[in-house]
Amino acid sequence: MERKNAITFEGNPLTLIGNEVNIGDIAPNFTVTKMDLTPLSLTDLKGKNIVISAVPSVDTPVCELQTIKFNHQISAFSDVVLLTISMDLPFALSRFCGAKGIDNAVTVSDYKDREFAKN
Repeated sequence: MERKNAITFEGNPLTLIGNEVNIGDIAPNFTVTKMDLTPLSLTDLKGKNIVISAVPSVDTPVCELQTIKFNHQISAFSDVVLLTISMDLPFALSRFCGAKGIDNAVTVSDYKDREFAKN
């Protein structure tokens, strides 16, 4: 599907790949890597309510804040899985989650196949 809005970063146009996902669309499947290096596919969470929080890297201030805040807020919802996806290596995610007390989110990496980014 053609994108409706021009995407820019600091005024420079960006080219995005993949199909635009709109409200009401079924999310395309993807596989990411958990902190223990095992794969996790979106289909593994079928039937669950899922919030996907995508961040480039937890080692940037805004992404760190988003990850901490969402982790805290999701604890109020027992029927929702928070899936935090970044391009960080699983080892870095493990370090970050341990240091910041991230225990309510399923934190995964898209570094290997970049399926989340593409799909």
